Amino acid sequence: MQQQPYEPTADTSAGGDRTDRGGRAARVLVVDDDPTVAEVVSGYLDRAGYVVDRAGDGPTALAGAATHWPDLVVLDLMLPGMDGLEVCRRMRERGPVPVIMLTARGDEDDRILGLEVGADDYVTKPFSPRELVLRVESVLRRTRPTAGERPLDAVGLTVDPAARRATKNGAELALTLREFDLLAFFLRHPGRAYGREDLMREVWGWDFGDLSTVTVHVRRLRNKVEDDPARPRLIQTVWGVGYRFDPAGPSGPSGQGEE
Repeated sequence: MQQQPYEPTADTSAGGDRTDRGGRAARVLVVDDDPTVAEVVSGYLDRAGYVVDRAGDGPTALAGAATHWPDLVVLDLMLPGMDGLEVCRRMRERGPVPVIMLTARGDEDDRILGLEVGADDYVTKPFSPRELVLRVESVLRRTRPTAGERPLDAVGLTVDPAARRATKNGAELALTLREFDLLAFFLRHPGRAYGREDLMREVWGWDFGDLSTVTVHVRRLRNKVEDDPARPRLIQTVWGVGYRFDPAGPSGPSGQGEE
């Protein structure tokens, strides 16, 4: 398949959730080898006030991102040569960036793979371009610092919502957007059990969705904050309910391990 060129656009101004911290229009990189999909998605995002760059394959996307680092990436899973999973991994090696994965597959394993490599959200083709724009707005809204909120501390963990920075025993944690929000939520509400539906509503801002998204993010977060992720002491599974953040550690057989 012929390589699609990287197509940068000039900066424009926009308001609300379409701007970054400096007030400029947020830059979205759309990576899809289907020209029709890329054109439709780019058109809707452009009309919504975003600066939109396009790439038709992984290497072109990585090269373009190095020149104009995006505020968010809309990334097709099934790309020629280098697939979307590898593109996501390589971009995350360069720096934090929110990723919404596009997939033509309905298989749950593919969705979970995208979440496991750090995608913040996913949309299954065919999809509504308007819904995708709303997802972009929702994800970017979560990247905004929370002015005036004081840092949260517990058992060596510190989360600074204003700086969007988290540490464990003084060492910075490499958290994705959703992992950061999930950890901050747990620290705000210690000792209380939340179902996956509750977490999806409170952390993701969705009233419905694939609950495996929550499961995968809890697993990833445990791998980064627990001393022994296979026997988690902080983020505990409450069987039949969901999860509980307990700074004191487990006090009984409420549940440990993966779920």
